[in-house]
Amino acid sequence: MLSFLLFAAASAAQPVASVRVTFDRKGETSAQAEGFADPAVDRGVTPDDPVRIASISKLVTAIGVMRLIERGKLDLDSDVSKWLGYTFRNPAFPDAPITLRLLLSHRSSLTDTIDYVLPLDGDMRATLANPKAWDAEHAPGSFFRYTNFNFPVVAAVMERATGERFDRLMDRLVIRPLRLDACYQWDTCDDATIAHGVVLFRGGQVTRDDNHGKRPPCPVTPATDGSCDLSRWKAGANGAMFAPQSGLHISARGLERIGRMLLGNGKVDGVRLLSPASVKLMETPAWTYDGRNGDIGDGWVCSYGLGMFVIPTPQAGCHDDPFGDGKRRFGHLGDAYGLKSGLWIDPASGTGVAYFATDVPAEKGMHSSYTITEESLAHP
Repeated sequence: MLSFLLFAAASAAQPVASVRVTFDRKGETSAQAEGFADPAVDRGVTPDDPVRIASISKLVTAIGVMRLIERGKLDLDSDVSKWLGYTFRNPAFPDAPITLRLLLSHRSSLTDTIDYVLPLDGDMRATLANPKAWDAEHAPGSFFRYTNFNFPVVAAVMERATGERFDRLMDRLVIRPLRLDACYQWDTCDDATIAHGVVLFRGGQVTRDDNHGKRPPCPVTPATDGSCDLSRWKAGANGAMFAPQSGLHISARGLERIGRMLLGNGKVDGVRLLSPASVKLMETPAWTYDGRNGDIGDGWVCSYGLGMFVIPTPQAGCHDDPFGDGKRRFGHLGDAYGLKSGLWIDPASGTGVAYFATDVPAEKGMHSSYTITEESLAHP
């Protein structure tokens, strides 16, 4: 009955597209798709269509980090300055080192008060030297603030540790081993995948990826002079280039495969991607709200692991359960350019759900800080 009421409440204003896939450890258990991937050409959306999945990209980036840690290329608790090649500090706390653990759990003391979407020729080091990029009131490790800029720094560390371009590195570490038709930005996706990309809308207006089924002329933010020469890339100089925080293009069925890998403690369909210990690290809260140790907005985030939300949180002010059933889950949400998305796994029941919707109405949910659309897509 609750599920029916949620869908009925959402019926007054529908997204342009919505896709929902449920799964267990063995495989897909259901799939639903409604609306249009590209309404301009009357192309309906399917569970196999790639979409810019927004912040679920962070979870997948964290999987790449864990693979490098398992191989001894990185570690969670060293000062990342040693990989970046320069001293990386909050100017207000110059003696406090910042680690991958702090970056992956949004406790680095970085903020999004300055623009983290840098042009192709952007100088990330110079941008990070600006005191306005930092929280001057809270030392690294002492306070949670959900910050997109953490993940371009993570990507720069990954590039410096391997000498590989972030999107290609993620293709090697995660995307190809899991046999996903996916990519960060669009450069490493093949033409067939790009042809099925989902156009994003907000308020009926196109916001991203109106590519008419073709490879975009520039897959990244162009340089300040408008050019788009990717050969200008230098390891670690601009970790924001391939949007590690939000730029993953992947289908709902691709997310399902990632979810099943997490349910399988790092293994899916015979492929061992992570050790059980690495999955456990990601899912274990590095921070939980205690009433004063973080910025939780309207209660949408109250516990976080390494690139992973942990829900729900039994703390005053927390409204972080789009399911409304109080069951413990791990995963991540996405919210950008009018899209809302989610990947959530319930380890107790061995089940999960992956979903996204475009041009999502702003109606707040019935029992959480999420929208009514997200509650509808999340609820069994």
